[in-house]
Amino acid sequence: MTADTRTTTAPKPIALPVTAVTCLEDRAHVEREVVLDLEAGVQRLRLGPVSALVVDRTLHAEPAAGHAATVLDARIVRTWTPRGPGPSADDSALERRVHALEEERVAVGRRRDRLRARLDVLGRLAADLLREIGEGAGAGETATARWARELDRVDQERDTYGEQLRAAEARLTGLAAELGEARQAVDLAESVPAELVGHVELTVEAATAGPVRLRVSHLTACALWRPAYRAVLDGDSLTLETDAMVWQRTGEDWSGVRLTLSTARSALATDPPRLDEDRLTLKDRSAAERRTVEVEVREEEIADLGPAPVLGLPGVDDGGEARVLHSPAPVSVPSDGRAHRVPLSAFTAAAVREYACSPELSPLVTQVVRCDNLSGHALLAGPVDLVRGSGFAGRGTLEFTAPGAPVELAFGSCDDHGVVRETEETRDATGIMQRTVVTRTVRLHLSRFSAPGETGDRVVVLRERIPVSETSAVDVRLRTQACSPAPDAIDAEGIARWNVALPPAGRRTVTLVYELAAAGRVAGL
Repeated sequence: MTADTRTTTAPKPIALPVTAVTCLEDRAHVEREVVLDLEAGVQRLRLGPVSALVVDRTLHAEPAAGHAATVLDARIVRTWTPRGPGPSADDSALERRVHALEEERVAVGRRRDRLRARLDVLGRLAADLLREIGEGAGAGETATARWARELDRVDQERDTYGEQLRAAEARLTGLAAELGEARQAVDLAESVPAELVGHVELTVEAATAGPVRLRVSHLTACALWRPAYRAVLDGDSLTLETDAMVWQRTGEDWSGVRLTLSTARSALATDPPRLDEDRLTLKDRSAAERRTVEVEVREEEIADLGPAPVLGLPGVDDGGEARVLHSPAPVSVPSDGRAHRVPLSAFTAAAVREYACSPELSPLVTQVVRCDNLSGHALLAGPVDLVRGSGFAGRGTLEFTAPGAPVELAFGSCDDHGVVRETEETRDATGIMQRTVVTRTVRLHLSRFSAPGETGDRVVVLRERIPVSETSAVDVRLRTQACSPAPDAIDAEGIARWNVALPPAGRRTVTLVYELAAAGRVAGL
């Protein structure tokens, strides 16, 4: 008993539109849906066109649940249709203009070459004529009328062709400018049809005739996304808008698709790291090493969430965990390779302002705004456009922020404040054990330049660090009595903080004094 099987090939490709896209960090997962009117038996269908950048091994096709059909084979078939050298009937007016300018430039270039050749011949002719005049005058000839007539004719022709050459070169310069503008207009207004086009060929077996919903998915290159933000400061509230900048040059437009943004890195290898042997050896310390303690002063950055920065193209900082964001509405992203902004979310929260300064790092007083992340999702690291009452204030950087965590943004420096930092250090050895004491004095001079009629104090938060000792052989002590005034708070990292109130046109000086005491056996301080 044999089943009734028929193999047919559709004369015209069936459209296979893009319905959903999951944009990854450096590629995209594309989903397509189409309803096929199948006949009973085995059929071969041609769907498309699709992007030629489809990764073949990721192509997957299956019917929707409840449909009595089976996909026996699915593959990508690519066809090469190069464009001809001349204009075609399908070309637009801009493309025809570009072609006409190119033809005129070739013609004017050939004419310029001919004029240069003629001027070169006339130059050699004038040289021969002058040599003939010199030889004839030496031999006693007196044909001055003929010589004058020949020289005038050569000079007239050289002037005529020289003027034509200058006109041709000027026209070539103008054509180059017009051709550049026309090509730029074509690039901005029109897209060049792809020469390499792909189609999906399916072999489907249907038990009964009828409509079947088919789903096709695959990965494609030349698509990526990065997060971007816009922060608007309005009084005591901050509105933070989360957007996605999407680029794609896959060869086909995404029109009205469900867009999902993911930080998954499918290109990374999943093999576990190799385990190498690491041997630890012990050795006795020498007598000199037992008598001394080697110390050093080093700079150490306070660790925070997120992966370490990577050189090259900046990736998406997702805090080490794959994050997924969804566009609230269908979007359209043309295949033009340009950045397209897709809104994702927005929230408004109460903002806390602070005028902060760290003179050791920068002499500028910066307006810092803090609020809680009420977006409901993690804020990935990315650029943020800063907007306040006066308009666009600049562009900053937003670090990775977990849901509910505080968001900190710097809205530029205050030009009406000035900070000067002075340091002084003294070293003394006291006691029988020759204990070394290093005293450091830091003076911070803060001033405010205000306009006439300005009233009200402004609180500026000053931060200065104090070294933190990791060994008991070195003791760091704050001389509170010598400080003027004493710090309002000191955290575990040794950052001292003062809340300095400055009146209009006021000046304040903050003095910080601390000691580093080390035993005589400490070296390197």
